[in-house]
Amino acid sequence: MRKTFLLAFVICCFSVSCNNAGGPSATTKKNLEVNSAIMKAYEAGDFSKMGDYIAADAVDHGGENGDVKGLDNIVKEMQRYRDAMTDMKSEVVKELADDDEYVMTWVKFSGTAKTDMMGVKAGGIIQMTSMDVSKFKDGKAVEHWVFVDGAEMMKMMMGNMPPPAAMPAKVDSLVKK
Repeated sequence: MRKTFLLAFVICCFSVSCNNAGGPSATTKKNLEVNSAIMKAYEAGDFSKMGDYIAADAVDHGGENGDVKGLDNIVKEMQRYRDAMTDMKSEVVKELADDDEYVMTWVKFSGTAKTDMMGVKAGGIIQMTSMDVSKFKDGKAVEHWVFVDGAEMMKMMMGNMPPPAAMPAKVDSLVKK
């Protein structure tokens, strides 16, 4: 009896595992596709279809001055950043998604600054690594957070600062050696 029960249990487990297709759910696949479409449109500077990917009442928590609310404002902010860089490129290093809502994208951006931005003078190279987290609902992004590598940001900003001024001779003579 025990052997029969054990054999039946093993067969059930095996058949259940074989019937489970595995892999990401349809919702997860859709969220990854939409996230990828947003990234490609941003890189290309084509914001015409953002309404297909981002909800009208979405919130971007990564705004320079706090939350950016609403599709139109988010697109304006994206356009502003994109317009500040020529030849912008983005490289997705890794993308992760849960079963229903969130997509995390580790991405490297680079481009040439058209205007002074983020401490980089016009014509300077902007290189930035970030972790973007987007929340999806009904196939559209509803929230977004961005986490930038602080060390890279400081290096970029400090690289464009003038060298420290030499200490005046009068002050230098007061310093004990």
